[in-house]
Parts: sequence; C-alpha cells; structure tokens
Amino acid sequence: MPSSDEYRVPADPESTVVLPVATADPVDPDTDAEVEKAEQTLLEQLGGFSGLIYSTLPVLVFVPVNTLAGLTAAIWAALGVAAAVLIWRLVRHDPVQPAISGFLGVGVCAFIAYRMGEAKGFFLFGIYTSLVYAGVFALSILLRRPLVGVIWGALNGHGSAWRTDARVRKLYNLATVVWVVVFGARYLVQSQLYDTDHTTWLAVARIAMGWPLTGVALVVTIWAVRRAGHLPVDTSGAGTDSAPATR
Repeated sequence: MPSSDEYRVPADPESTVVLPVATADPVDPDTDAEVEKAEQTLLEQLGGFSGLIYSTLPVLVFVPVNTLAGLTAAIWAALGVAAAVLIWRLVRHDPVQPAISGFLGVGVCAFIAYRMGEAKGFFLFGIYTSLVYAGVFALSILLRRPLVGVIWGALNGHGSAWRTDARVRKLYNLATVVWVVVFGARYLVQSQLYDTDHTTWLAVARIAMGWPLTGVALVVTIWAVRRAGHLPVDTSGAGTDSAPATR
C-alpha cells in the first residue's frame, strides 16, 4: 500500500495569492492627474513660488532707500525693481501676467505714497486689499459657495457640481476659512502698524505675512482638493445637499 508521502503534492511557489489592501482613500490616477494640472495652473496664475518671492523685492528696496535718500528716491527704486522683475521674466520666457500685475500694483502703491507724501502710504493699498479679500472669502462661505471650491471648479472644468456633496463643501469651507484668516490677519496687524506710524515694522510684517502665509494657505488648499477628489461617491444621500447643482 502506498505511503502517505506518495500522495503529497509539492507546493507551488507561484500559487500564493496576495489580497489587495483596502484603503480609506482610494487613489484615482485620473483624479491625481487632474488635480496636479489644476495646481500647476493656479501656481502659474500666482507666478509660481519664485513670483511670490519676487513680489517682496520692491518692499525690501523701498524702506531702506526711503530712510537713506527720501521718499521720491524710494518710489523710483521700488518701481525700478518691479520693472527689472518684469524684464527678467520676459527674458526667461516665464509667465509675465503675474509680473505685470505686480508692476501695476507697485505703481498704485507708489502713487498713493507720492500723493500722501508719506512712506507709509506705500502700504495702504495692500492693507485694504487684504480687507476686501477677507470679506469676499468670508461672504462666499455664508452664501454656501466657498470661494476655494468655486475657483477650483473653474480651473478643472467641473463647474459647481461639487456643491451637491456636503462632505466636499466642508473641505472647501475649511480651505476658504484659512484664506479668510490669512487676509484678516494681514489687515489687522498691518493696519495697526500703519495707524501707529511704524513704517519699518510695517514693511517687515508685509514680507513676513506675504508669501510664507500664502504658502501655508496653498498647502491647506491642495490638501483639501486632493481629499475631496478621493472621496468615494456618496450613493446613500446622507452627505448630499438638497439644493440642486447649478452649472
């Protein structure tokens, strides 16, 4: 009678089956590619990270030149730096729209300072621009159309269909709140320094609360839109807003 060893079947080393691991956030390559494309478009509109840094150069020049040579020289120095940044981006074939906007912004700031006859007037336009931005972002939340979602929907071509999902809207609300805090903090701090005539500290606050805070807000925004893009479709209706989507 054959022994039990004769009935043993040799193990197949290739027969092991690896089961997929379920994750809370399934990765959709199409979603990731779409988000990355929209991120690139957004950064281009801001001039990239280099553009955020370039925007501080006129301020870096304005204050010391004003201290050493007076307001008129400081105004021309700031305009000259802004023009140099514009030419530099043209030579490098970088997107010039942010540089043009930056040059025009410096021009407005310089004009206000010239008309006021005070160096602190150079910062007045930026202070009230921050107040307006904070108000617009806050109002968009109250209207249940958080501006981050509106902008992102326009960039990726999805329109406002995201408004039907309360989970996605909460993520966009969070990102929009961060922008409200950034712009609101800029206004509160810089307006106080403006009112107390601390021009040098006003310049420091303008730089410190400029691209660093913008970078933080962008990180939160990118996280929110990526998280929203990876949410599974809600078929239960529990996370869906009763308002119909509008395009």
